[in-house]
Amino acid sequence: MSAAAQAPSAKRAEGAKRQPRVVVFSTPTCPWCERAKAYLRQQKVAFREVDVSRDQAAARDLVRRTGQMGVPVVEIGGKPVVGFDRAKIDRLLGLGH
Repeated sequence: MSAAAQAPSAKRAEGAKRQPRVVVFSTPTCPWCERAKAYLRQQKVAFREVDVSRDQAAARDLVRRTGQMGVPVVEIGGKPVVGFDRAKIDRLLGLGH
């Protein structure tokens, strides 16, 4: 594909502020996971949920990347936030309160 063909989509991406990709690693019995997901919904942040109690590969990968076995882990733009750390989540998402 030529550079000229790529230019319009590149300009569109620059003009619109896009939310970073958000993934919440959680378990069904974790109350802090529920609080983190509720907070993201309240802020109208789209996210994908991964239940590490059912997805053992994801659980192993999460431990390898974070060194933690606990949940929730909210990954924002590839950066993990261990626990429900609202200030860090807000900072990574660019939410000003």
